Amino acid sequence: PCSGCTGPSAAAMAANSVLLRRALRGRSLLHLPAVLHPPPHRGLSGTAPRLQVSHSTAAGGSGDEVLRARQVDEARRKSAQDSPTIFSKIIDRSIPAEIVHEDEKCLVFRDANPQAPVHLLVIPKTPISRISDVSEDDTELLGYLLVTASQMAKKEGLSEGYRLVINDGRHGAQSVYHLHVHLIGGRQMTWPPG
Repeated sequence: PCSGCTGPSAAAMAANSVLLRRALRGRSLLHLPAVLHPPPHRGLSGTAPRLQVSHSTAAGGSGDEVLRARQVDEARRKSAQDSPTIFSKIIDRSIPAEIVHEDEKCLVFRDANPQAPVHLLVIPKTPISRISDVSEDDTELLGYLLVTASQMAKKEGLSEGYRLVINDGRHGAQSVYHLHVHLIGGRQMTWPPG
């Protein structure tokens, strides 16, 4: 601690230890570039700053998702045409996925890079690139996707709760430009996200 600070409390040290263990789960120290970010100094408040672990390490690679989202966005801007997405290829079965539900309006499958014990993607069969591209005509479909997500959460046993996420555009870390709802659960979520 700096002069005038009382140093971290036992509770703060324990919280930091838990965060560090989560960040290191399954990783060696050699493979953790920029994992730990020094928190801002809080001065003489007596409250020890909490260790801040980057979301990319603690949650299994979302820093990579941000980079991927930037790359995809740049490629989309350069391309004059919308090429098929990985999700449209899953819909037409040209690439495999672990599909857990399908009907005439949507498809639900397990995320290939899960961020929790349960991580499903609910996608419309009608291609919509972004949530910011929807119109009033899409109201029924959007509601249908949310109802389907709720039903899938029940089937997956997420009675203690879950999170629904829709990423939009580059700043939203959208890496696939086919609207999709992430259903994430099976563990305690933290706040704020991202």
